[in-house]
Amino acid sequence: MKIQPYRIQKAAVIGAGVMGAAIAAQLANAGIPVMLLDIVLPDNPDRNFLAKQGIQRALKARPAAFMDKSRAPLITPGNLEDDLPKIKDADWVLEAIIEKLDAKRSLWERVEKVAKKTAIISSNSSGIPMHLQIEGRGEDFQRRFVGAHFFNPPRYLHLLEVIPTPKTDPKVVEAFSEFAETTLGKGVVIANDVPGFVANRIGVYGIIRAMQHMQEAGLTPAQVDQLTGPVLGRANSATFRTADLSGLDIISHVANDIGKVTPDDEDFSLTDAFRTLVEDKKWLGDKTGSGFYKKTKDEKGKTKILNLNLDTMEYEDQGKVKVAAVEAVKGKPLAERVKTLYTASGKEGDFLRGVMNDGFWYAAKMAGNVSGRLQDIDNALKWGFGWEQGPFETMDTLGVQTVIANLEKEGRTLPPLLQSMKDSGRERFYSVNEQGGDETVTPEGQPTKYEAPYFILTDLKNDASRVVKKRGGASVVDLGDGVLLVEWHAKMNALGEDQLRAVQDGHKLVQEMGYAGLVLGNQGENFSAGANLPLILSQAQADEWDELDDSIKQFQQVTTSMRFSPHPTVAAPFGLTLGGGAEFTLHADHVVASAELYMGLVEVGVGLIPGGGGTKEMLLRFTDQLHPSQQVGITLLPAVQRAFELIGTAKTSTSALEARNLGFLRDTDTVAMNKNHIIMEAKRQVLALAPGYVQPTPRQDIPVMGDAAIAALKSALYGMHQGGYITDYDLVVSKELGRVLSGGTGNNRTAKVSEQHLLDLEREAFLTLLGKKGTQQRIDHMLKTGKPLRN
Repeated sequence: MKIQPYRIQKAAVIGAGVMGAAIAAQLANAGIPVMLLDIVLPDNPDRNFLAKQGIQRALKARPAAFMDKSRAPLITPGNLEDDLPKIKDADWVLEAIIEKLDAKRSLWERVEKVAKKTAIISSNSSGIPMHLQIEGRGEDFQRRFVGAHFFNPPRYLHLLEVIPTPKTDPKVVEAFSEFAETTLGKGVVIANDVPGFVANRIGVYGIIRAMQHMQEAGLTPAQVDQLTGPVLGRANSATFRTADLSGLDIISHVANDIGKVTPDDEDFSLTDAFRTLVEDKKWLGDKTGSGFYKKTKDEKGKTKILNLNLDTMEYEDQGKVKVAAVEAVKGKPLAERVKTLYTASGKEGDFLRGVMNDGFWYAAKMAGNVSGRLQDIDNALKWGFGWEQGPFETMDTLGVQTVIANLEKEGRTLPPLLQSMKDSGRERFYSVNEQGGDETVTPEGQPTKYEAPYFILTDLKNDASRVVKKRGGASVVDLGDGVLLVEWHAKMNALGEDQLRAVQDGHKLVQEMGYAGLVLGNQGENFSAGANLPLILSQAQADEWDELDDSIKQFQQVTTSMRFSPHPTVAAPFGLTLGGGAEFTLHADHVVASAELYMGLVEVGVGLIPGGGGTKEMLLRFTDQLHPSQQVGITLLPAVQRAFELIGTAKTSTSALEARNLGFLRDTDTVAMNKNHIIMEAKRQVLALAPGYVQPTPRQDIPVMGDAAIAALKSALYGMHQGGYITDYDLVVSKELGRVLSGGTGNNRTAKVSEQHLLDLEREAFLTLLGKKGTQQRIDHMLKTGKPLRN
């Protein structure tokens, strides 16, 4: 049996500030008991006040730091004077205290005396080199010390930079990286112990250079954010909103520290305007309420964002800022947008080329300096700053030789990596070699094999033999070992004919080709945002009722086929899993869900009810949770009411843990902290279910309350309507929902019905509502505004 000397089952976090408390919350999310320690305030009778305050801050954080508030008790508050000896039980000790070297060294001296000899010790420092912190510590302590730099907020930003020192035991790096990736759900980048590590070194350089180019081009911060945001495949916060979120003082601190130890050609100098904001105005971004942007409220109390005019240093309501170059490429694929903007004319094009070329040149120069792998640099920017493509991937999109020519045109000296690429004539940093394997290059420009630790579907599909069947918006892919994957790849993975046909294709191929089973999953932005509403609305407005009836029947047949096929099916949902996407998930034999799961049956928001078996499935789940003696008559009402409330209020989970509490996930379903691992784990679950799998059959004996439940629900609805809690049309939709959950009219309180009966009621209610003006108005309003209509 393999011995795991560095297995982490308990942890201690020292420092209960914003980062320390949020890291403790993420440990609790992962089910790890953690002590949270801070100093004792001299005039406060509660010696654990700061730690308790940190937990409360995490509980109140928006976005939420906890995936489920029930995990908060896993954090035990304490203080450094009374409780430091208790860290002897911790397998991992992390500090997140003030960014001062002397303070960290003093802490490590105390920790070394009490921590157990197998504990991994880490610092969350964003800039202080790790090797400097542990000078004077014992050899054994230094061997178990590794930097662990989280990005804020730790729950949502995927990146964790793991920074070994020359003294760190490689086994510690390996064990801790595996824990961080699998248990904490992080994307691990191994960083060198240099100033700024990877993401901040390159990301902050990009922010500083964008400020300088903005000044030269005569653009505003809002215009720059339009040019450097989603249009380039980067985060909505773009450049200056990111700076506000990070804290302008932090940006200043990192830039100054890195600037002191870097050569003159790495220009980290801050603009005069930026120094004025930080040093004179003390406008530090979100933490002070003012930075490049300022939140305020209008006379109606509605939040309004004001933009800073750098010429006058006054905040202005500039309305919705539009940039011509951005408007011209909206709606086009990322590669086309990037290529068009890189060659754009005018000051906007000049600005973008300057910023992008700075980023390309600096990333290439840092290859081998901040990390030994190009993919670590790309991943650090993607996971830490929310980019779709890292700098090397973007250069591949543009053509590496094109970028090199532009850099030389600007008179730049090529870093060794780019010089090597020029000499070899290679057009890409990432490619597929002659044997069909994934390949990248070393920082020296030499080809090297690249293997991801999890399935990357785009790479997997480079082998054409893996794509067993392909449609415009979906594919069937061979995952190996006898498991097929149905992958949806349409916009928002809205469910249309391609997606349904692909599931049917998958079932058929499993049986014809002798596969073990089927996984339903993808690696898009979201699992599925639900039905194709524009198509449904257009068919209703064209009175194509027979076609709609057939479509809903087909939809029900395909969703329920996840349960009633002769082979195991596993769904791998993540992100938005709404409406029909949730209904597919509900019918799978097993679910492997990403911890970040936003799942809900939200059809009432557009004046409908779930018509693909979702209404039926929630009634079954809640009924089955009752004791058999309660599954009859009036004692059945709590199950009906629970399903009615869940669907009628369109409740959506804010995590997989909450999805389990709401009933969307079963206790037996799997929750994976790392989204990248869910398809791999789903494949394992199929293989575990396949031996001896017995095909289920539809239920025929589902207890319902009939007219008794309808009367009870109607009474409650009328009270809510009279009290102004629901609108006139909410009442119409809710009555139809209540009729389905009651098993239909004409049944007594001891009746039993089949699953097909409930599916028929769902379809009837769906079509009835779709034919009403109120529902069509709701759908039209949602499509135009993205918000529900309260009619």
